[in-house]
Amino acid sequence: MPRLMVPVVLAGGQGTRLWPLSRSARPKQFLALTGALSPFQETLQRVADTARYAPPVVITNAEYRFLVAEQAQELGLELSGVLLEPVARNTTPAIAAASFFVAGRFGPETVLHVLPSDHSVLTDADYWRAVDCAAGAARAGRLVTFGITPTAPVTGYGYVEAGERTGEGVHAVARFIEKPDRASAERMLAAGGFYWNSGMFMLAAGGFLAEAEALSPESHAAARDAVDRARVDLDFVRLDEASFAAAPNISVDYAIFEKSRLVSLVPVSFPWSDLGSWDAVWKVSGKDAAGNVVKGEATLSNTRNSLVVSEKAHVAVEGLDDVAVIASEDAIYVGRLSEAQKVGPMVTLLKANPATASITQIHRTAYRPWGGYSSILAGDRFQVKRLFVKPGKKLSLQKHHHRSEHWIVVRGTAEVTIDGTVSMLSENESIYLPLGCTHRLANPGKILLELIEVQTGSYLGEDDIVRIEDEFGRS
Repeated sequence: MPRLMVPVVLAGGQGTRLWPLSRSARPKQFLALTGALSPFQETLQRVADTARYAPPVVITNAEYRFLVAEQAQELGLELSGVLLEPVARNTTPAIAAASFFVAGRFGPETVLHVLPSDHSVLTDADYWRAVDCAAGAARAGRLVTFGITPTAPVTGYGYVEAGERTGEGVHAVARFIEKPDRASAERMLAAGGFYWNSGMFMLAAGGFLAEAEALSPESHAAARDAVDRARVDLDFVRLDEASFAAAPNISVDYAIFEKSRLVSLVPVSFPWSDLGSWDAVWKVSGKDAAGNVVKGEATLSNTRNSLVVSEKAHVAVEGLDDVAVIASEDAIYVGRLSEAQKVGPMVTLLKANPATASITQIHRTAYRPWGGYSSILAGDRFQVKRLFVKPGKKLSLQKHHHRSEHWIVVRGTAEVTIDGTVSMLSENESIYLPLGCTHRLANPGKILLELIEVQTGSYLGEDDIVRIEDEFGRS
């Protein structure tokens, strides 16, 4: 029986094409866009068959490490490792680092199934046939890319032209095509034999590294050194920053696949979307009789073929067609659904304005490994927040130099430590934390703990935290 494949899940992207929900602090791969699970969790579920796969390796931005761990834990799935990229360097060094890690742990002949974490894929019988064909080719030394059968002359994807058939379900690659103009995309769709470049790959760790050394030696050396000099931090592997930063910022398509003579193509026809825009989310979601997709609280009247998403507020839409209305806690986007690609330029405008740059980066609600907090109100020398702490979790033992705090328990039970004295607070009880005290908040109960925190002082920034002890390695 062939050895198990190791999935490599790429989860470091910071895309903002699904703004205002997707932001750099919590990008689309970790958002539940089309159902109860995030695309990252759906990707993990696709590789959960222990008869086919070993536990996956995830490579992600260091800022997302607890999101990765938490969402995997919610599914009860084991990970072989979580590699933390200290800086963004595109897919070539990321896949090379994962290949070195897998080769060291499982052996260089191990086959990697490389998967983006932000795609929507239907795993039907055609999907698994394609996976098996690609795995066989990879074990024979090929670097395999999956090509999606196009359903429209899309200009936002790169294309791959299939060459002669070299095995069951496997073709040579005639050429790669950059993102085409509309006329070129229509000609390729009419001609047949052209496929969308999916960004999904199957390859043996050692074979890929040999090609990387020959075709992109700087990427190979940087990834090797980053893994060799990596350090373990809790359940994560921090790649060496100086080594990884030396890698060129280049995609694996440009650096390896368009140059290698070992590349094969497996054409596929299963339903797939890169969820790269709001209209893509609409296309893969269940629709009502009028063609509308609604997520969250909303009322629609005389409205057709539209997408309405709301995190908090109740949204009412009257008499519109082909619109996207996306309401987050602190920003609302309204535009034509068929022109959803224009979200990108809008985000660029917002980033360029100091007054609006922050709403492209962070949410009003910030998530932490222990829970999180939402900003409610802020003014001169005061700030009000809602804190939520998961059962069994606790914040760091900490103190502040510039602010005092009042905590009021709204729900659950709070264990509060102030200068070594422990108090238990129930609902509707409160406590004062004076300036400079050493304190900690914990949830010893079985339900979510919710508090209202009122901060007062001369400086209320998040960087006014001195951590003394922290179970998440942040002290």
